[in-house]
Amino acid sequence: MEKDTLQQTLPLDDMLIGQYRQYKDLISKNDTPHVRQLRQNAFKKFEKERFPTSNDEQWRHTDVEALTGDSYINELQPPDSEKNIEEMFRCDVHNFDTESYSMLNGWHSGNGESLKTLPEGIVIGSIRAAMGAYPEIFEKHYGQIAESEGNGFIQINTAMMQDGVFIWVPDGVKSAKTLQIIKIINKEEQLFVQSRNLIVLGKNSELSLMHCDDSVDQHASLVNTVTEIFVDEAAHLEMYKLQNLNDQSALINSTFVRQLANSTIKTNTLTFNCGLIRNNIHVRLDGQGSHADVLGLYLMDKEQHIDNQIRIDHNVANCTSNELFKGILDEAASAVFNGYIYVARDAQKTNAYQNNNNILLTPTATINTMPFLEIYADDVKCSHGATVGQLDQEAMFYIRSRGISAANARLLLMYAFAADIINQISIEPLRQRIDDMVKKRLRGELSVCEKCVLHCGAPEKEYHFDIDLSQL
Repeated sequence: MEKDTLQQTLPLDDMLIGQYRQYKDLISKNDTPHVRQLRQNAFKKFEKERFPTSNDEQWRHTDVEALTGDSYINELQPPDSEKNIEEMFRCDVHNFDTESYSMLNGWHSGNGESLKTLPEGIVIGSIRAAMGAYPEIFEKHYGQIAESEGNGFIQINTAMMQDGVFIWVPDGVKSAKTLQIIKIINKEEQLFVQSRNLIVLGKNSELSLMHCDDSVDQHASLVNTVTEIFVDEAAHLEMYKLQNLNDQSALINSTFVRQLANSTIKTNTLTFNCGLIRNNIHVRLDGQGSHADVLGLYLMDKEQHIDNQIRIDHNVANCTSNELFKGILDEAASAVFNGYIYVARDAQKTNAYQNNNNILLTPTATINTMPFLEIYADDVKCSHGATVGQLDQEAMFYIRSRGISAANARLLLMYAFAADIINQISIEPLRQRIDDMVKKRLRGELSVCEKCVLHCGAPEKEYHFDIDLSQL
């Protein structure tokens, strides 16, 4: 067995602890002193705390032990591969021009430069390459935004980070194109993938980003991703995250955002398929006048499970946030939503809105939704809500009375429910494609993608709803 690939024979946490001790020099090869110290500190925490279990309050509705008790291959170095990611995966949307960066099985795909500067000055590429090329930016932000206390997945990611994506948008620069991160899993063995992303927006800059997590086969994997995002004063980030992996795979996705004064972000997490997904999204509003829109849509069936843990911290005065997640669950699918809004003592004039709405299509589908407010300021406007229900039978009757079949009436109601999130996509070509994907998913025609989450190679098929959806 080669030293850069290890097969798990112990519980996952024991295997990783032994692996780190034995191959610490290989893992930290080419690290700066800053990163090496972060690895050591995170490893000590993980060694003590291990992975969370269902006994931990924030994980009690997600069977994490089933993940950490399975067997995986962990690649510590880029695999020798002649695969061309462009041949196995193409992601082109009509009239949607993007600058793409691809990763295969957790590593830079090797089909281009590991780090490149776009014409407008934006830098994108491998996080390992950025470590040495941009040490000041890297060390100022890497490991400073993500919070790992009580979360072994983040601790082990910091300790054993393999590769990932680095994006730096200098002050005053606006992205001419949407940047697209494509992460593909394609391997027969069960992979345990550690991926780390660092995204830094300078003052008065703008970035449009699309992040796709995909698998192109039916082999199982466990992907553990941590993303740190810094949004400087008056900067704007618009980020779309598309998740479409096979039913045998699991994705632990932790995103941490820090915003300074007058900055704005919009994140939209669109989940179409995966055996188990955990989205941890934590936004810190640390500058006055900052605003965050945190949106999500999840469409789950079979025995799929999704756990969305969303926290927004209003740490200073005069900030606003809007949080809306919607889900449709079919068959024996299950979901968790934990929305947490924190308002600090001095965060006066806060305006925060949070809502989670769910439709259960079968008696065996389940949702645990827990909206929560923690407020220490008195001059605020905050609200939260959650709904769980079935399709509206009166609306069904209205549609059926106009000669529409029960199946199409059901589809129309589900689509109208999801449209609130779809319509928040401001890039028109992408909105049209996601709109089409949602319709396919609701019809049961979209599973793990043969080529791409956007099904570029599939024949075009339009769906026409000859009814005024505003009347539903």
